[in-house]
This record gives sequence, structure tokens and C-alpha cells, in this order.
Amino acid sequence: IHPMFSYNPQETHNPNNDVEVNPPPTDSVSQLAWSPRSNLLIASSWDKDVRLWDIKPTGVSEPKASITHEQPVLACCWSDDGMRVFSGGCDNKAFMWDLSTGNKIQVAQHDNPIKYVHWVPDKRVLMTGSWDKTIKYWDARTPNPVSVVMLPDRLYCADVRENLAVVCTADRKVTIYDLNNPNTPYRQFDSPLKYQSRCIRTFPNKTGFALGSIEGRVAIHHVEPNDSSKNFAFKCHRIKNNIYAVNDIAFHPHGTFATCGSDGTFHFWDKDEKQRLKAFKKCSLPITSCEFNAEGTIFAYAVCYDWHQGAAGYNPSQMKTYILLHQTNDEIKPKQRKK
Repeated sequence: IHPMFSYNPQETHNPNNDVEVNPPPTDSVSQLAWSPRSNLLIASSWDKDVRLWDIKPTGVSEPKASITHEQPVLACCWSDDGMRVFSGGCDNKAFMWDLSTGNKIQVAQHDNPIKYVHWVPDKRVLMTGSWDKTIKYWDARTPNPVSVVMLPDRLYCADVRENLAVVCTADRKVTIYDLNNPNTPYRQFDSPLKYQSRCIRTFPNKTGFALGSIEGRVAIHHVEPNDSSKNFAFKCHRIKNNIYAVNDIAFHPHGTFATCGSDGTFHFWDKDEKQRLKAFKKCSLPITSCEFNAEGTIFAYAVCYDWHQGAAGYNPSQMKTYILLHQTNDEIKPKQRKK
């Protein structure tokens, strides 16, 4: 399933002529996240840093600040007021970074790396998910978790939108939680895809989610069994006979979405019409993370080595890290509905 990612010197990291964020991280990006309140962008990286840029209306990026973990950082997110950033990673810790003071304090602890962090605004708690097979909820003012939820296996990917949480674990289980009752699964079932779960994102209307696997496939799945007739899966991020991982999915406010993959491409899709809206030119390296800003006017994506070949596949002289900003236009709008 995993062909060696072939580095082709004729290919460029920016074939779509998008705007580069500078300076970029010095190692691969694990997650990009836009502030819900402004065009501030953060990136967590394998170089142990979380960086913050202010993206100006001209597209120029102004580096603002950064914090450092003890180990690679795997996840980052914002508070709802855009004043704090949370991050977690391979040091088994999550930190809260107060942007007004610059202070960084530890707010969570796991037994293994933290793969997912999410601030739950109405509960005023931080949710952290880990390879130690737990989700923990933290009130930043106390050192012990408010609650601990046991998972069937290691958390590989998750997403939360308001009270809907979807969690994918190493055993290919998908567990749905209602955060008004976070200790008890609302539903749990086997992934609709045969291979390892890589990324999951909830629909803006919270009726379901898109799940991407390492086998170049995305499942569109609904929360309620009554909607199961609308479930389907499709192939993507495949070049000839080579099959690549779907590394990330991002929903636009319109309800359309983007996928990005180890093949170095990103695509825009309309799930309701079951159509691809646009395919973009292939980058010279994998795309590891992507996200639309709050208004849906800018699509940020990270072009860098995704470590799926481990250290053996890494060539530091050729494999730099780039964060690119694509200005969206009508290409992301839903297709006109058939009458």
C-alpha cells in the first residue's frame, strides 16, 4: 500500500503558485490550526515547536511567536476566544499558551504521546486524546483530570464540533460521543474502511463525518442509522497503481471539503453531489495537514515529508517544510443542486 514516496527534482513544492508562509518550521508539520477569531495561524511540528503567524490581507505572513515542547508536537488547537493556544505531543504533556502574556503552562499529562487536543468552550475544559488509550478532560486550574474515558485502543485521530465528538482508534473502531454525556459512547462501530484510520472531520451541520484511511479512500458516514442510505466511500489520492494515505480533511463553512495526501495533492469535493470540485497540481512532497480559515477564504496546507518511510526515507537536503496559503474562490462552492 505504501510505495516509497518518490522525490522528483523536476517537481516543485508550490506548483499551484500559492503564497508561502515564512519562516516555515524546520521539520514536518503535524497540524495547522486557524484562530476562530482572526487570520492568526499556528502550526505544530516535529521540530518540537508551535509557531504563530499573523496572515495579513495581502497574504504576507508575519511571524509573531513560538513555544517549545520537550519532544515533537503532534497536535494543536485554539480557545474559542482566540486568546490561548493548546498543544500536545510526544512529551506526553499538553500546554496552554496565553498569547496576551506569552506564558506557557502545562495543563495535561498522559502516559504516552498526546495525539489530539480540543478546547470545549461551553464546558471550559481541554480534551486530550492519547496513545495511552484514554481521553482526558482538564480544567486548566487543577492538576488532575476532571474525567478520564477509556478507549478500546490507541487514539489515532479525532474531531469535535460543539457537542459531537468522533474518535478513531488503532483497532479501526469509530466511537461517537455526545459531550453532554462524555463518559459513555453514544455509538461505537467498526470503521467503514478496511485500513487504518488516518484523519476524521465532522460535517459543519454535525449530522456525520468524513473519515480518511491510509489506503487512499474516504468514507462519508452519518451519525444516525436512519441516515445510513446516504453513507458512501470513494477512492482518492491514487496515482496509477500507487495508493497513498489521506493525511487530512478540512470542511469549508459551505459544507464542501478538502482532502490532502501523501501523494502531494489536494482536492476540493462536494459530498452531497458526490463530485470532485477541483484537483490541484501535485507538489513534490506529501501534504500532511490542511485547514480553511474561519471565513473560508484561505486554505492553508503543509508540504513536507510525512515520515511514512521512517528515518530511512528522509533526505534533509531535499525535504524541506513549506506552509502554503491558497486563496479560495468559486472553486469551493457547492455544485448547483439538480432540480
